[in-house]
Amino acid sequence: MARPKIKKDLLELSTENFKKLNGYIASFSQEEQEKDFPEGTMNRNIRDVLGHLHHWHLMFLDWYTVGMKGEKPDIPAKGYNWRTIPALNREIREKYSTLHLNEIKSRFDATHAEVMKIVDSHTNEELFERKRYGWTGNNAVGAYLIGVLSSHYDWAYKLIRKAKSKMGSF
Repeated sequence: MARPKIKKDLLELSTENFKKLNGYIASFSQEEQEKDFPEGTMNRNIRDVLGHLHHWHLMFLDWYTVGMKGEKPDIPAKGYNWRTIPALNREIREKYSTLHLNEIKSRFDATHAEVMKIVDSHTNEELFERKRYGWTGNNAVGAYLIGVLSSHYDWAYKLIRKAKSKMGSF
């Protein structure tokens, strides 16, 4: 499916990619799910990848809460800008590095549901009209949602798949 341009497509693609990612992860044994990827990836294992997705959900939820009150959120995060994303992502990886994979899965599932509720609560126009909300700048809120939902899940799926192919088998 192409990049969503309407609410229905955003909901469908996000749900489809969420299920595809979780189904792929579930196809591995618990031992395989916890095994580290080959050297060369910042996110070292499935826990890191899901922790990354979960944290970006949390950041979006903060942007949304602050922005919808008419205030200016720190996007992407306080002390960071889009050029310093690699440093932010390293900090995110470290933040979740001591949690068990099952805890990260649970948190990821919960924040996915929270973000999907936001999508569901808006009209097409509210989601995809550029500059509708001051906090989104020149973008539509839907662009941020695509970034933390459907396209981010596709990135995660491909990253895990690539790591698996390099290892032959986890």
